Amino acid sequence: MNRATDRQKLGQLGEKAARELLRKRGYRIRETGFRCRHGEIDIIAQRQDCLVFVEVRTKCSPAFGTPEESLTQAKKRRIVASALTYTTAHQDLPSLWRIDVVAIELDDRGKTTRIEHIENAIEQDHPFTF
Repeated sequence: MNRATDRQKLGQLGEKAARELLRKRGYRIRETGFRCRHGEIDIIAQRQDCLVFVEVRTKCSPAFGTPEESLTQAKKRRIVASALTYTTAHQDLPSLWRIDVVAIELDDRGKTTRIEHIENAIEQDHPFTF
């Protein structure tokens, strides 16, 4: 198996764990893997009257920091731009929305050792001035 395949499997494990966590907390999953010219949004969910764009960050080694620390400024800008694209392209969405991060750490067997849901992790008011 190559590194790209390993990374893809790691991402899939993390996204599954994130969906389960969100569902347990009362979120309805609207869509996964939304892609546009700016990038991808892992999970689009809704809880009550708020649309939630979720970036899932999964790591299996603490060697280069925590999952949430791996979120670069450029990636944050792409997520905001993708969220804006989604809200423009879809009708009948809640007027309130935010961007959350689910940070996941796995052991070498793929078992979750830490999962943290960080609400409002990325500000969207001024998307290009992080």
